[in-house]
Amino acid sequence: MHIAKPGLRALGVAESYSGREYSTLAGVVMRKDLRIDGVGFARVTVGGMDATDAIIRLYSRLGRRDINFLMIGGNVIAWYNIIDPAAVHEATGLPVIVVTYEESEGLEEDIRRHFPGDDARLAAYRRLGERMPVRLRSGCTLFIRSCGIAGEDAARLCNGFTYEGRVPEPIRVARLIARGVVRSSGSPGLAPDNHDR
Repeated sequence: MHIAKPGLRALGVAESYSGREYSTLAGVVMRKDLRIDGVGFARVTVGGMDATDAIIRLYSRLGRRDINFLMIGGNVIAWYNIIDPAAVHEATGLPVIVVTYEESEGLEEDIRRHFPGDDARLAAYRRLGERMPVRLRSGCTLFIRSCGIAGEDAARLCNGFTYEGRVPEPIRVARLIARGVVRSSGSPGLAPDNHDR
């Protein structure tokens, strides 16, 4: 993958809660020159463990062979539904970069409190490992976990796809679309975000 190539395509994935039971995922295929040429959707269970499968399903439904990598907004979405970047990488064959924005002490205690005895969820969270801070040319810092790509190359891609602030454009646009879908459907019962951990 040539990181400086203007035709490089990212699949940006972000979520918005769509109700008490489900959350909406939007995926946006975006070139480095900001051209958008694909959008897909999937649904994940709030408090479930199906976020990884939902992202793989979203990618598969697009049926695209020209996507170069995935960029995902958050590892823990839809009320502790944990995304496994290694599984997404293995299923798609593409590099995966998961982006978060906040300093965090971690979520182990929260998981134990909300899901007592759920050893599988706790193990999935622990497998995520440490995040790498990335200082963007905008002056902002974000945090990444990457799979299938060196951390330095992942950081360069984050810089290349971020035009202002700290949210890379594929994730920013995917988040806007997901929120628009949720608002247009009038779904009640929005839950608090926890995707920045």
